[in-house]
Amino acid sequence: MTDSPFLFERLTVIGIGLIGSSILRAARERGLARMLVAADAKPAVRERVREIGIADEVADDLASAVAGADCVICCVPPGSFGVVAEAIAPHLMVGAIVSDTGSVKGAVIAQMAPHLPLGVHLVPAHPVAGTEHSGPDAGFAELFINRWCIFTPPEGAEEAAVAKLRAFWEGLGSRVEIMSAEHHDLVLAITSHVPHLIAYNIVGTADDLEAVTQSEVIKFSAGGFRDFTRIAASDPTMWRDVFLNNKKAVLEVLGRFSEDLAYLQRAIRWGEGDKLFELFTRTRAVRRSIIEIGQETAEPDFGRPHGKPAK
Repeated sequence: MTDSPFLFERLTVIGIGLIGSSILRAARERGLARMLVAADAKPAVRERVREIGIADEVADDLASAVAGADCVICCVPPGSFGVVAEAIAPHLMVGAIVSDTGSVKGAVIAQMAPHLPLGVHLVPAHPVAGTEHSGPDAGFAELFINRWCIFTPPEGAEEAAVAKLRAFWEGLGSRVEIMSAEHHDLVLAITSHVPHLIAYNIVGTADDLEAVTQSEVIKFSAGGFRDFTRIAASDPTMWRDVFLNNKKAVLEVLGRFSEDLAYLQRAIRWGEGDKLFELFTRTRAVRRSIIEIGQETAEPDFGRPHGKPAK
């Protein structure tokens, strides 16, 4: 419908966690779709979505969820892409855009593309936004404002479909960047995946230390450890699948990280303060650059409210 005020007539979101529920909230607030449809494998989640009213329709099965949808966004763990694609493929209408929000893009194309019929446009996307919270109540409409959403359209993707999905994400408040799936997965391995792995590891190490009781770890947690625990509180199912589906890039970055860590060990052992100072100076500059481009606040403690839980 060329005269429709909406970008999409029927938008279906599969997987109603933090990202999926935020998409529904933001799309409704900004009037980007005429009909919002939610689908989730868990009955309790579907019931909660009905209770909080963030979708016009809550489907109990994937076939009815995607029937007639001109855009389907899969917000599921990376290990579920193929299963979902196979289930929805026979019910997709010609011209529909199928996308996702996963942080691993090569896996999306490898798992979903073989199942999708001709005339359906796969446009993988990754909104680089989130919190450590999950579930349909965790979402909020402002999540994507001034955050990047990375597109990795496969070779031969229809330009009109890419442009329409870009308009949608920009309507949610995001800034859109386009790159290859392989490059995306390497970039995210260093900016997100390996940092999460390190956070899980250091929090696990602290938990394992017999010389320090758990109460002391919690009681005396300084800013550094506290920030690690925030990252390590992220959804375990999603992050398990991230590492298994971005194995090549993660192992490549981990190898480089291990070499750099060994360099620091030697510098500490031999009292080479100049090497430590040079590294800390460089890394401090990186932090300032992140603040300068608006990807983090310059406020103390990263702008977290005090006296009440952070979002």
